[in-house]
Amino acid sequence: MVNLTINGRSVVAQEGMTVLEAASAAGIDIPHLCFLEGLNEIGACRVCVVEIVGHSRLSAACNTLVEEGMEVLTDSPKARRARRTNLQLILSQHRMNCPVCIREGSCQLKALCADMNLLKLPYEADIRRKKWDMSTPIIRDESKCIKCMRCVQLCEKVQTMNIWDISGTGSWTTVDVAGDCALKDTSCTYCGQCVTHCPTAALTARDDTQEVYEALEDPEKIVLVQVAPAVRAAWAEELKLDAALATPGRMAAALKAVGFDYVFDTNWAADLTIMEEASEFIQRFTHYKDYKWPMFTSCCPGWVRFVKSQFPNFTYNLSTAKSPQQMFGAVAKSYFAEKLGIDPKKLYCVSLMPCVSKKSERALPTMVNDAGDPDVDAVITTREFERMLRSRGVALNLLGEIPFDSPLGESTGAAVIFGATGGVMDAALRTAYHMVTGENPDADSFAAVRGLEGWKEAEFTIPGAGSVQVAVVSGLGNTRRLMEALEEGSVHYDFVEVMACPGGCAGGGGQPISPDQELAGVRGDKLWGLDKVAHLRYSHENPAVQTIYKEYLGKPLGEKSHHLLHTNHFGWDMPGKK
Repeated sequence: MVNLTINGRSVVAQEGMTVLEAASAAGIDIPHLCFLEGLNEIGACRVCVVEIVGHSRLSAACNTLVEEGMEVLTDSPKARRARRTNLQLILSQHRMNCPVCIREGSCQLKALCADMNLLKLPYEADIRRKKWDMSTPIIRDESKCIKCMRCVQLCEKVQTMNIWDISGTGSWTTVDVAGDCALKDTSCTYCGQCVTHCPTAALTARDDTQEVYEALEDPEKIVLVQVAPAVRAAWAEELKLDAALATPGRMAAALKAVGFDYVFDTNWAADLTIMEEASEFIQRFTHYKDYKWPMFTSCCPGWVRFVKSQFPNFTYNLSTAKSPQQMFGAVAKSYFAEKLGIDPKKLYCVSLMPCVSKKSERALPTMVNDAGDPDVDAVITTREFERMLRSRGVALNLLGEIPFDSPLGESTGAAVIFGATGGVMDAALRTAYHMVTGENPDADSFAAVRGLEGWKEAEFTIPGAGSVQVAVVSGLGNTRRLMEALEEGSVHYDFVEVMACPGGCAGGGGQPISPDQELAGVRGDKLWGLDKVAHLRYSHENPAVQTIYKEYLGKPLGEKSHHLLHTNHFGWDMPGKK
């Protein structure tokens, strides 16, 4: 342990801690901007500078280690002046259009400026802009970039994709797409982790709310929305709604207040996905020599893009089942349209997702119906939903709770856990067990696949089928390690769940941004809690799913099911493939 003083207060810190960590542990706040624990501790912004008695120069608290007897002043006149000057210099290269900025309310730079009482800019502005292809799901605005390097470090160290890099030298140094090419021409998975960790609006998800507004205002369209599992765990975080009021029923009421004609639950489609995916696994597992192993889940579009670009030989191993988003769209524009007795072209299907990559998935050439129309017409993120609620002036505290619409709104606990890492595997094993044995396992039999650990593995026995070796990974860095181990032959699995975002969809790139907080675990726990108290906890027991097979689809993996609910992963190419 190390003894030091911070602002005259005695502090005991662990050897190897930084001044910033020691101060934080002692409840002393040191302003910071570029710092990202364990990833970006390079002192790039110089906002966290402190004065260390006996040192002539100020030190960055984020990468200065504590020493025995050190005396630290976090708010001395010298440190305060330097901090203000550094912020002013950052602002001189930052386009300050705060009233119309998409990050209004969650911008760390603006919050710091308010804390520092910066009321004027003494330096001449030097704002640089670069044209950007607005068709990509991720948008970069160079005029907002503060060169903190967070996106570079996160993409390299956590997601191992190296999409972003430093460009230019000297005063022209900035961040751009590596290799000086367009983002659409890279292997970017559009996971959006760079977006949620950017302290400003230099990186954002493309906003598609205007398209949705136009559909809502079109009297010729019937507009329906589906809500993904992870959204319910986070939708009200930025809306100052008490957590006890942020229920799925009130979320459904809020969507009706926005103007949607029908509000459905993607959980219903998640149960449908499990019926197809579990059936597919059992089919493969009982004909083991006919397939390549392991079988991978396919519900995460970021992961699908990753495997197609980084480990293309394993594309064959993907389940052919569409994601719940796409299954829902396919069913809505066939089965539901028939139920309503209308032309599917009158239906406008919107997805409310915790994911940025879903915007790319819905536009794939393989995700269309027989008429060539997209199964899903628009995707909005949780953040876009929050903005729609504010712009429409929806008074959430005055809303009651309503159920999701039927017949595409009933779901089980097995579906809601799709939003947490391990949830898809857990749900699939519950139903696979029943398909083989005719009996339900204990719903918590597969708890070994739960938790935030980046790479989990377990072995389960399904009577009549044998021992099943499974793995669950989240985050593309962990995924790369697993895939390399599979290539080397050092591990063997039968079934693998992959989520591109750390912690799964709960930590998705479209979720609310909470500076300096990683909330995937907290949100995931909410989803596991909903499963625990659910009336039904097995996808195969969903009565609405049973009905659609009886009335329309026939059976899992049947001809009609395969046509509507499965896809060809070779029907499109990643950029750069010749």
